[in-house]
Amino acid sequence: MRARTRFNGLVLATSLTVVLVGCTTGEPAPPDEAPPDTPSEEPSSLPRVEEAPSKTKTGRPYSPYAKPEYPIEVYWGETHLHSANSTDAIGAGNRLGPEDAMRFARGDEVVASSGQPARLGRALDFVVLTDHAEGLGVGVELLKGNPTLMADAAAKRWHDMMVAGGEKAQQVGVEIPQALASGALPEVLQDPKVLVPLAKTVWAENNAIAERFYEPGRFTTLIGYEWTSVPNGNNLHRNVIFRDGKDKTDQIIPFSSMQSEDPEKLWEALESYERKTGGRVLAIPHNGNLSNGRMFALVDFAGEPLTPKYAAKRARWEPLYEVTQIKGDGEAHPQLSPNDELAGYGIEGWDNGNLTLQELETPEMRSGEYAREALKRGLELEARLGANPFKFGMVGSTDAHTGLTGIEEDNFWGKQTPYEPSPERALHVSKELNGVTRYAWQYLAGGRAAVWATENTREAIWDALERKEVYGTTGSRIRVRFFGGWDFEAQDAERRDVAAIGYSKGVPMGSDLARGPAGGAPSFLVSASRDPLGANLDRVQVIKGWVDDEGVLREKVYDVAWGDSARRKPGKNGKLPPVGNTVNVEQATWTNTIGDPDLSAVWKDPDFDPGERAVYYVRVVEIPTPRWTAYDAQRFGLDLPDQVPMTTTERAYTSPIWYTPSE
Repeated sequence: MRARTRFNGLVLATSLTVVLVGCTTGEPAPPDEAPPDTPSEEPSSLPRVEEAPSKTKTGRPYSPYAKPEYPIEVYWGETHLHSANSTDAIGAGNRLGPEDAMRFARGDEVVASSGQPARLGRALDFVVLTDHAEGLGVGVELLKGNPTLMADAAAKRWHDMMVAGGEKAQQVGVEIPQALASGALPEVLQDPKVLVPLAKTVWAENNAIAERFYEPGRFTTLIGYEWTSVPNGNNLHRNVIFRDGKDKTDQIIPFSSMQSEDPEKLWEALESYERKTGGRVLAIPHNGNLSNGRMFALVDFAGEPLTPKYAAKRARWEPLYEVTQIKGDGEAHPQLSPNDELAGYGIEGWDNGNLTLQELETPEMRSGEYAREALKRGLELEARLGANPFKFGMVGSTDAHTGLTGIEEDNFWGKQTPYEPSPERALHVSKELNGVTRYAWQYLAGGRAAVWATENTREAIWDALERKEVYGTTGSRIRVRFFGGWDFEAQDAERRDVAAIGYSKGVPMGSDLARGPAGGAPSFLVSASRDPLGANLDRVQVIKGWVDDEGVLREKVYDVAWGDSARRKPGKNGKLPPVGNTVNVEQATWTNTIGDPDLSAVWKDPDFDPGERAVYYVRVVEIPTPRWTAYDAQRFGLDLPDQVPMTTTERAYTSPIWYTPSE
C-alpha cells in the first residue's frame, strides 16, 4: 500500500441521445450553423510525410501515446437524461427540448425551465438523452391542446392543469406516471393510431438532432431511449443505447412497456433490431433499489425460476447496471453488508418502498435490489445454470427530468423542474403514500459514467460500455484504474505508466481473469486520483464476493490504500479510523488538508481459494465535502432541520473482475 502524490419492435415513446463533449477550450459552433473552415488534410505547399517503420525494439512507436493499443483516456458522461419529450418531465414543468439538453451537456449556458441561467462547471464528454418510450412526445401535444387528445376528458383535464402552471402543472407529472403504473391511462393515450405516428415523428426528429450535434473527437452523440416498465410501482426500467446512427435507428421506433412490461420482450425487440439493421444495441437497468426485490430476483417476470436461456440472454443484452443516480445509491445496504461501515450511501428515503410507494419495502426484498448482492447471486447462478445473468459492469448517471445534467454538489439542478434551485426545494414533499413521505432533500446530486475508450467517438464509447471497461461515480470525477492478474508486484503501483503495466500483465475492469498458476493467488493493481477540482481521497477498497465450498454467498471489504497513512493505522478490529472532516457547513467549504490526492496499491487476495468463484470491484471514497443542501443553505440563508444531511463522501465504483475455477 502506498500513497502517490503527483448502446424490431413497435414502440410508443421516447428517444435517447448521447452526446460527448470534449474538454476543449472555447465553445463548439452551434450545430445549426456551418462548421468553421478546417485546414486541408494535406497542405498544397508541403508534401505528406510518409509513416516510417518503428526502430524501437518493441516495434511500437517511440511515443507511448501514438497508436494506442488500449484506452489511455477516460471520458465523462451521462447515460440517463430526460427532456420535455418525456411526458412526466413536461408535466412537471420542464420546457427544455433535446437541443437544450445537449447544449447544456456540452457546456453551453441555457435558461432553465424555472427561468434561471444554468451552466455546467465542466462540460461533459458524452450525454444520453433517454426520453421515455411510453408516450413519446405526448406531453408536448397535451400542452399544445391537440384536438384528438382534447376529446378525452382526462387528457383535457391534464392540459388545463399544465396551462394553469404552478402546483397544478406539477401534479400532472405525478398523475401520469401513476396512471401508467396502475394501467389507468385514458384510452386515447393507449391508442396505437394516435401514439405510433407521433412516436415515429418524434423519434426521427430526435435522431436528426443527435446527428446534428455529433462532433467526433470532441462532442459525440449516441441514440437511445428509456423502456419504463413499472408493474405495481416496482422499478424495472432500462435505458437502451444504440451504437448506430440515424440511418439504422430510424428503421424502428422505441419498444414500450405499454407493449410489454417483461424485460425478456424488450430483449426480443433488441434482437429484432440487430437482425433487421445489422446494428448493435444494449440495455442498462437502473434503480433496483426501488424494485422491491424484482430487479435481481431469482425468478423471471412471470415468477418462474431462472433458466440457462434467461441467464445467457440477460448477460448478452444487459452488460451494465446503473448503480447510482439521483433516486438513491444502489451499491450496498447495511442490512446485507453489516460489516461494511461505508455501505448504505444515499439510501435514506429510498429503502422504504418501491418507485411509486404503491407497495412498501420489506427487509426480505433487499437482496434483489442492490448491486453487490446481485454480483454474488450471479456467481451461484452461474455455477447452477452455466451462465451468469448478473455479470454486469457499473456506471452512474442522473435520471434528471429537467433537461439539465447538472449534478455538481455546488450546481445541483434537481430531479424535476420543481426541484430546481429555490429556498423552498429542500423541504418540498416529493411523494407521499402509504404512510411514507419522501422529501426533495433526499435526492442525491449524482451520478456520472466514466468510460475508458480509445477515442471520443460514437463507436468507441459504445464499445467500451459493451465490454464493461467503465465505472460509475456519485458525481465526482475520480480517476480510477483497476487491473487483475497473477504477477503484479508492489513496485507496479509506483509506476507512472500504470496502464501499460496493467494491460501487459493483467486484464482491466469488466474482464475475466485468465487461469492462474497452480497454487497462486490473483493480484490486483489499483490506481486512483482525485477529481482535479474536487476533494482528496480517503481510501481505496477492494470488495470481494464469493461462493464458499458450502454454497454460501460471502463478501469482504479490504482497505488497500488510504490517505494520511503515516498517522492512520487499522485498529485491532482491522478497521481504519475516520479520515477526519474539514467541512465548514455554514460557509459550504472544505480544505484538502487531510486525505491524499493519489492512492495506488498492488493487493493480493489473502483469502483466495482456487476452487471458489469470486468477483472483485473497487470502491474509492473521498474525504467529506459539503452536500448540495449545504450550498442551498449558504446561498439562500436557510436553517434546515437537523435530519437534513449537510456533508457527503463522494465515491466511485468500478466494474468488477471475475474469477471462475477451471472445470
